[in-house]
Amino acid sequence: MKRSNRRNFLKTTATLASLPLIPSNIWSSTNKNRLRTAHIGVGGMGSADLKDISSHKDVDVVALCDVDSNALISASKLHPKAKTYKDYRVMMKEMEDQFDAVIISTPDHTHAPASMMAMEINKAVYCQKPLTHHVSEARAMRKIAEEKNLITQMGIQVHSFYDYKLATLLIQSGIVGKVSKVRAWSPKNWGFDGPKPNGSDPIPENLDWNLWLGTAKERPFKKKVYHPGNWRKILDFGCGTLGDMGVHIFDTPYNALDLDVPITIKNNCRRPNGFGFPEKNTVTYEFPGTKYTTESFKWIWNDGAGSPKKHKDLKLPNNEKLPLQGAMFIGEKGRLLLPHFMELPRLIVDEKYQKLDLSILESSGKITNKPIRDYQGESYLHYHQFVDACLGRDVCTAPFSYSARLTETILLGVIAGRFPGKTLHWDNKTARFKEEKANEFLDSPYRDF
Repeated sequence: MKRSNRRNFLKTTATLASLPLIPSNIWSSTNKNRLRTAHIGVGGMGSADLKDISSHKDVDVVALCDVDSNALISASKLHPKAKTYKDYRVMMKEMEDQFDAVIISTPDHTHAPASMMAMEINKAVYCQKPLTHHVSEARAMRKIAEEKNLITQMGIQVHSFYDYKLATLLIQSGIVGKVSKVRAWSPKNWGFDGPKPNGSDPIPENLDWNLWLGTAKERPFKKKVYHPGNWRKILDFGCGTLGDMGVHIFDTPYNALDLDVPITIKNNCRRPNGFGFPEKNTVTYEFPGTKYTTESFKWIWNDGAGSPKKHKDLKLPNNEKLPLQGAMFIGEKGRLLLPHFMELPRLIVDEKYQKLDLSILESSGKITNKPIRDYQGESYLHYHQFVDACLGRDVCTAPFSYSARLTETILLGVIAGRFPGKTLHWDNKTARFKEEKANEFLDSPYRDF
């Protein structure tokens, strides 16, 4: 699809979003106490999403879709009554009246096309993180979700975990005073600093390469480069380490500090190679202040091998080692360390750990005094919240109204990697950079496939 056609697509969906509201909790199903789900992408993370969604006692899995027949076969063994497809467009057309919600667990570049199609036909959507591949898509998805009043949730499971909810409550209680800075880090490397691969390899019989590419530009298949697994490293399909781990680790500070999108962004990284994301990034954001931050607030992200570099903001008592991944809130009265993940936040005042007094939070019912200390014990919570919200029993805490802004913030840092060492200025109102060349990366053409 040409760029002009892509913009027409976004314009059309915005028009659809302005049509009369359809209440999101009114299903076509005759049984309003059950939720019928269709799953797009059932391999890798999609298999985990399928497992946790279907573990809800009131869910009926009615459709499974994947471009890889091996993944589809495995999922079908668990849900033999579900209809199977390799093209999500065909699935939605043929089964429009037979499902209520869509779970999207595909590579990043397919998130928006599949989600928008589902929301156009008034379906609830659970979409894996990052919500979109481009800023323009995040804005469009937020708009249609809000104007159609649809139930939506982005797949950031730890958003519903005890440790992260506790950290949010602690920061908002003022435990470290107003926060002037957050430092976040991950040593993971979803970058590729090598040359673009040459040649092609035979397409595996189990893979529909055209459908895997979807709206992305056509290219030859290369074994172990795109599918399975390594697409996060590639510009046209993923969003690098920032778009993977950054979404998880940014989420709690972003939520706790009630942030909006940044006003400046700078990424110190290697020069663009036109194919893969940089293997190491240091991204500095400046945000408008909120009631939980100082007037001037910065956010610094480090990823790649050796991250983060030593800094006084990150020094721990007793010369302890930092958690492998995490975030540090630097406030007026102290610091709060939030490891990633399955560890309690730690309060540091005067360079000493302080015991957390949770009695007020526990007595008010805002937090339990019995955290679950294993991933499997909490992994389903975020998914079940979505299901219960669809059935009118709960409210999603990571709807597109929130997660689209978080994703936009992440993607602005990704774009800044195209202009290493240069400060970019973002206008939230117009959704444009002051630096005109950077605006070229807010979207990309959609291919007809």
